[in-house]
Amino acid sequence: MYIKKILLAIALVGLIVGGIFAYNVYQAVFSPNTNFDKETSVVYIPSGATYTELIEIISPIVKDIYSFDKIARRKGYIKNIKAGKYILKKGLNNNEIINVLRSKNLPIHVSFNNQERLENLAGRIAVQIEADSISLLKAFKDSSFLDVNGFSEETALVMYVPNKYEFFWNTSAIQYRDRMLAEYKRFWNKSRMEKAKKIGLTQHEVMTIASIVQKETAKVDERRRVAGVYMNRHNNGWKLDADPTVIYAIKKHRNDWDTVIKRVLYKDLELDSPYNTYKNISLPPGPITMPDISSIDAVLSYEKHDYYFFVANVENFGYHKFAKTMAQHNRNKKQYIDWINKKGIRR
Repeated sequence: MYIKKILLAIALVGLIVGGIFAYNVYQAVFSPNTNFDKETSVVYIPSGATYTELIEIISPIVKDIYSFDKIARRKGYIKNIKAGKYILKKGLNNNEIINVLRSKNLPIHVSFNNQERLENLAGRIAVQIEADSISLLKAFKDSSFLDVNGFSEETALVMYVPNKYEFFWNTSAIQYRDRMLAEYKRFWNKSRMEKAKKIGLTQHEVMTIASIVQKETAKVDERRRVAGVYMNRHNNGWKLDADPTVIYAIKKHRNDWDTVIKRVLYKDLELDSPYNTYKNISLPPGPITMPDISSIDAVLSYEKHDYYFFVANVENFGYHKFAKTMAQHNRNKKQYIDWINKKGIRR
């Protein structure tokens, strides 16, 4: 009888211990373990992160880091940490948190607009993906990459067509660059290539003229007409005489890309630069900014007309007055000069 009591007591203790153990396991695995008030929290895990670094990242957003550590080790997560952007929902348990961190790397939308230089682009992209601006710029300017793909440092900017693209946050600099090359090739489909051939321009020449159109007018509905003016000049062997190229040349000459120039002076037109279209008949060696798709397509389908001149329209701001003759242009120009003088704009 005594032995039976002992055995019963042992069994009872075992049940209690087992129950406690099972409860603790259940609590560690299935109890909510988030520590934030918002509905979600974003977690960024850098490439090559160690488990110790992961714990430092995750600690502020979980209630019990020790229970998280237990389950992470039991599920083998400590040897399979993956970089990326992850979104944790409020109330997730350790098991769910680890499942998210193992397989739910979320893509992000990466966008950029009309950057003037590769340096500007690198800075713009670096705030959106893991790669830093130094590694991005190095990838952009890699001479072997440029040579193999038919670019130079002057034309490399054409490869990046402003738009919104989907990437993973942990995309490397080289992965980003190579993807943009693929997007550039996709952009230049058969239809666009045929249009470029029809108007007698290479892809790079189209992008260069489009960059000038981009700088000349912010009005999308005017771009085909502006493009037509430049194509008329180009096809007739004239200099483009484009003020935006002079402004770009000044910035490049001074190495001051933050300067704002509202008025091009006659002395500026004498600046010796391959980008100064007041001194050179040939097109600039590359784009002066990234043109929008609308500007590129405006060049490819430029408006056929007899205009060779245009100037800002002070009666309809944002648009321009177009002229077929120099005499008509000078009248339009006088109106603009009178207005800009009245406003006191000297530079």
